[in-house]
Amino acid sequence: MSDSVSDCTEPYRSVVTEDEAEALVRGICFKTGPPRLLGVELEWFIHEPRSPRLPVPPTRLEAAYAAVRVLPLNSALTVEPGGQLELSSAPAASLMECIGSVSADLDAVRAVLREAGLALSGVGQEPWNEPTRFLHEPRYDAMEACLDRTGPEGRAMMCSSASVQVCLDAGYEEPGPLGLGRRWWLAHHLGAVLVGAFAHSPMAQGRPTGWRSTRQSLWAAMDPGRTSAPSLDGDPRAAWARHVLDAPVMCVRAPSGPWDVPEGLSFRAWTRSDTPPGPEDLTYHQTTLFPPVRPRGHLELRMIDAQPGDDGWIVPLAVTAALFDDPEAAETAYRTVKPLAERAGSLPAPCNPLWTTAARSGLADPELREAAVTCFAAAADALPRIGASAEVRKAVADFTDRYVARGRCPADDLLDRAADTGHPHHGSLHDTLQNTEHRTEHGTEQGSERLLNGKDIRR
Repeated sequence: MSDSVSDCTEPYRSVVTEDEAEALVRGICFKTGPPRLLGVELEWFIHEPRSPRLPVPPTRLEAAYAAVRVLPLNSALTVEPGGQLELSSAPAASLMECIGSVSADLDAVRAVLREAGLALSGVGQEPWNEPTRFLHEPRYDAMEACLDRTGPEGRAMMCSSASVQVCLDAGYEEPGPLGLGRRWWLAHHLGAVLVGAFAHSPMAQGRPTGWRSTRQSLWAAMDPGRTSAPSLDGDPRAAWARHVLDAPVMCVRAPSGPWDVPEGLSFRAWTRSDTPPGPEDLTYHQTTLFPPVRPRGHLELRMIDAQPGDDGWIVPLAVTAALFDDPEAAETAYRTVKPLAERAGSLPAPCNPLWTTAARSGLADPELREAAVTCFAAAADALPRIGASAEVRKAVADFTDRYVARGRCPADDLLDRAADTGHPHHGSLHDTLQNTEHRTEHGTEQGSERLLNGKDIRR
C-alpha cells in the first residue's frame, strides 16, 4: 500500500485543469512496449517467534526498523501504517533476477530482525489483534479519517493486511496475447483465480471469518470509488482517466497541521473549484486509489494475499509472470477465464459475484478450481521458457499438487488446524504458523519452503 510519492506541500507553481488532468493520466498510466521487466512488492508482519499472537511494542518495532534501514538493499524498504514491513523490488529483467535480488534482501532483513528476537510472517490478514496504527503521519491520519466514514474495513486494511503484489509491463500497443488491452482485461478476470488460489487470510481476532481471503473481503466492502476497478469497456487509458477524475479526493495536503479531508469531492470537481489542484496533487491523488489492478505505467496486481513460509511469495510471482509474459500461456489463460466473465456480470472487480466467490470460497468453487488447474498447468509449461530454475518449477508443482489439484488454498490449512484443535481461538492459529515456520526452516517437502532437494529455490 505504500507509495514512493513525496509528501512535499510547497506552494505549487501551476494548477491543472480538468482537460490537462485527463491528458496527464492518459499519458502516464500505461507505458507500452514489449513485456520485459518484472517486479514484486512484499508485505510482512513482524512478530516475536515465541509469542506471535502478541503485538510487538512500538518502541521495539522502531528499534528494529532503525537497524534494518541502514542495510544496503536493492529493494525499497517502507513501513505500512500498522507496522508491516514492505519490500518493493527494483524492476528486473527476468523472473530469476527478481527472485534472486529480493531473496538476498530478505535474507539480510531477517538476519537483522533475528538479532532483535523478531521474525517475519506471511499471512493476508493479521490473525489475532485489532487494527492498531504504528505510523502517525499526516497521510495516514487523513486516510484513517476518510476511510472511517464508510466503516471499519479501511482501518483493518491499513493496519492488519499484507499482500504479494506483482508488477508487470503494460504490454504492446497492438492487439494480441501480450497487447495492452488483453493484459488489462486478463488481469481483472484472472485476478479472481489468483485470489482463490492464493487465499491466505481466513482468520481475524483469533476466529474464522467465513472468508478464505478476509483481506479481499475488506477491499470489496470499502468505498467503491476508491477500491473498485474502472469499466473494462473501451480504451483502458480513457477508462482509467475517467475513473481517476471521478474518484473521491482523500485529502488536501497542507504545509503544517492536519490535512483537510473533504467529503464528496471528486478530483474532477476539485479542478473546477476556485482553488484547483496542481499536477503534484494529481500524482498524489492516484496513490490514494486502491483498485485490484492499478496502472502506474506498468500494471500493479494487488489481489494476492501474503503467503506462508519464507519463500511462499515466489510461487504467485512465478505463476503470474508465466501467465502474462509467455504468449502461449497468456492465450491459454485468456481462453480459460473468458467464461468466468459471465459470472462477474456488470459490476467491477472486486465487488462482483466472481470476485466475492473467490474471496469467500477459494478453489472450493468448482469453476474457479477448474480454471486454476488449467492456468497452473499452462504456467508450468511456460516456466522453462521464461527461464525459471528447476527448483522454482518444483515449488510451483508442489503448490499445485498440495492446493490447486485438490481444490484448496493456503487458508484451508489454517482452517483445518483450527477445526482439529477444537479451539478456534488464539492457540490453533499460533500453532499453525509456528509449524509452518518450523517446516520452512528445516526444509521439509512443501512448495512454499526454501529448501527443495537440498537446493535453494531462489538461486
